[in-house]
Amino acid sequence: MRWLLCLTASLYLCLHSHVDAESHLSRSVIEKAVNEAKATVDSAYEYSRRQSIERVRRNAANPSDVLRLLKQPVGLTRLAVRAADYMDNAVKLIKSSLEKRQKRSINATDLLSEEDLQLIADLTGCSARSRPPSCKTIQNLDTFRTANSICNNRKNSRRGSSNTPFTRWLPAEYQDEISLPKGWDPELKINKKILPLVREVSNRILSTKNSDVESDPLYTHLVTIFGQWTDHDLTFTPHSPVIRSFSNGIDCDKSCERTEPCFPIEIPKEDPRFSKHPEECIPFFRSTAACGSGNTGHIFGASTVRQQMNTLTAFIDVGQVYGSDHAKARSLRNLTTDEGLLRVNTEFRDDGRELLPFTNMGANMCATRTRITNDVSVQEVPCFLAGDERSNENIGLTSLHTLLMREHNRLARALAKLNPHWDGERIYQEARKIMGAYFQVITFRDYLLHIVGPDFIAKQLSTYPGYDEDVDPSISNVFATAAYRFAHLMVQPFMFRLNETYEEHSEFPSPLLHKAFFTPWRILFEGGLDPILRGLVGRKAKLNTQDHMMHDELRERLFEFSKELALDLASLNMQRGRDHGLPGYNQWRKFCGLSQPQNHKQLRKVLKNRKLARSMLDLYRTPKNIDVWMGGVAEPFVPGGRVGPLFACLIATQFQRIRQGDRLWWENEGVFTEAQRESLKQTSLSRIICDNTGITKVPDKPFQYMSVKSFTECKNIPAFDLSPWQEDIE
Repeated sequence: MRWLLCLTASLYLCLHSHVDAESHLSRSVIEKAVNEAKATVDSAYEYSRRQSIERVRRNAANPSDVLRLLKQPVGLTRLAVRAADYMDNAVKLIKSSLEKRQKRSINATDLLSEEDLQLIADLTGCSARSRPPSCKTIQNLDTFRTANSICNNRKNSRRGSSNTPFTRWLPAEYQDEISLPKGWDPELKINKKILPLVREVSNRILSTKNSDVESDPLYTHLVTIFGQWTDHDLTFTPHSPVIRSFSNGIDCDKSCERTEPCFPIEIPKEDPRFSKHPEECIPFFRSTAACGSGNTGHIFGASTVRQQMNTLTAFIDVGQVYGSDHAKARSLRNLTTDEGLLRVNTEFRDDGRELLPFTNMGANMCATRTRITNDVSVQEVPCFLAGDERSNENIGLTSLHTLLMREHNRLARALAKLNPHWDGERIYQEARKIMGAYFQVITFRDYLLHIVGPDFIAKQLSTYPGYDEDVDPSISNVFATAAYRFAHLMVQPFMFRLNETYEEHSEFPSPLLHKAFFTPWRILFEGGLDPILRGLVGRKAKLNTQDHMMHDELRERLFEFSKELALDLASLNMQRGRDHGLPGYNQWRKFCGLSQPQNHKQLRKVLKNRKLARSMLDLYRTPKNIDVWMGGVAEPFVPGGRVGPLFACLIATQFQRIRQGDRLWWENEGVFTEAQRESLKQTSLSRIICDNTGITKVPDKPFQYMSVKSFTECKNIPAFDLSPWQEDIE
């Protein structure tokens, strides 16, 4: 009775009262809300898990099932996501209860004290996600990275570590200024204009037939897949694990209603898909909110707007091989011996060479062979297991994962011969450390020049400036969600497979991209790694041009395994940017010190294309509303690069911070010896291919396209010199 009187008389005063009886009563109400929230979330999680697994087992998975399973939070990430959902729903339940009693709209976090919010955080498990861990008990902190990069920065121990929010270089822009995406209410104007449907933008600006694809005259398809490989070392944004709304139980796959976490992509009436699926939308699930962001962020010293989580470390540490948390890292190791090796497949080999182990997940997304070949007699196999959950996404990416697993094991065996007194843990950590340095060297020396061009390299990415503990290396939301998705427009519609003379493979021809998704069986039963790797270094990347941006394999047939509505990668990218509250194109141009076009004439000058500028403004009505991904990929290239000035700025800035904010960067004094650094400078992706495959002839600069006649025999490519790692024993 006292509680009801408090609500009607002075709710705010009662909730903030320091009287013991009222504090106790407040705790009981909070505990009840938390328990109810946990039951709701757990039920939704379980329903979604059963539905997805059942559909996959029946070979009835639709494209959104595949994407959702691909982007599922797992392990420690899933615990963090669940805690965030508990807290968010508990606060909403309290808000709803108070609104019913007050019969008016209120903000629950204005009525709850910081002590109350902290109690909710403690009860839901969110508090554990905000406490900085101690670095005092971690061994070898100056020698080897932790799996999750905790304590890379000793002053800010979580900085750059896995399962932390993306950083923001500009404030988020949400429809309600807290969490709802722009476009959630399609009738609400942004900058006095209605936002266009992302699918309409995709149809009118990005659409390209497979037959109209232009190939890059300078760069190989390895540039494209290496971009994806690097991205999977730096960014992974988990989707909500649920497929039905927390508030009303609607199944997101079966409705066009916007209800958390469903943010479906509407199909325009003039779209050919509309006539076939007039009452359907392309399902889209919001990225999970980071613990303590949005309404409750201030109690964590965090932003009061919704933030998204990066489940990976911010460092170039080859986490896609080793995993980004200790449990995952341990599960990938072969602990049956003391040799420091990674696990390999025990059922299959590739002409005697190692293959990735199989997963034991309940839902096998990779049981695609029967559907693709229309042969019910063929053997299905599980997905491969690697440090990143997306390793099976396409066979080019799977091949790089397999190649680098082999290289780790090659290094481990070689180090064991050099230093027979080392135990398996030392061998594993030293090989992992070398692998991380490999890709720091290759990314900065060989790769980024082709993307951002020599001017940005000279300005931001040339001479190593040294480690600065005040530089935050954390991945920015705009980098993960927009800028580093530039390579989506460099993907060829085929996954090329070539024979020993670098010609189309007669027995195993190049499959269309949509028939190379989640197909580890193509590696097991169709010629192994070598034809695919030859295809990456022996064929050209797609060229992103303003007339031919994204082809049908990605726009019309993404994850198409059945007659279900396929996904559209361009639409997903733009919807994801809105989901994450990314500011518009002009805001990011301003951030980079570039002009901000206000009309057709100015936009035409930036894009150097009258027709494209007109198409953009016909859709967006104002340059301010252009989705940053769309504006970025539409810009003409910087000199010597493959992105425009906006994305060159954002990409260069991110890599600049990754390098300078990494205490264990390969060039930082004391990380490697001088002799080891000299050896690492000579590392070669071509040599790694030679050492771990049956390929005997490769380009010595595998990112640059050249005639097969100019390729180099493997025997003429210097081997990596491991002698500086030999340890003297006195």
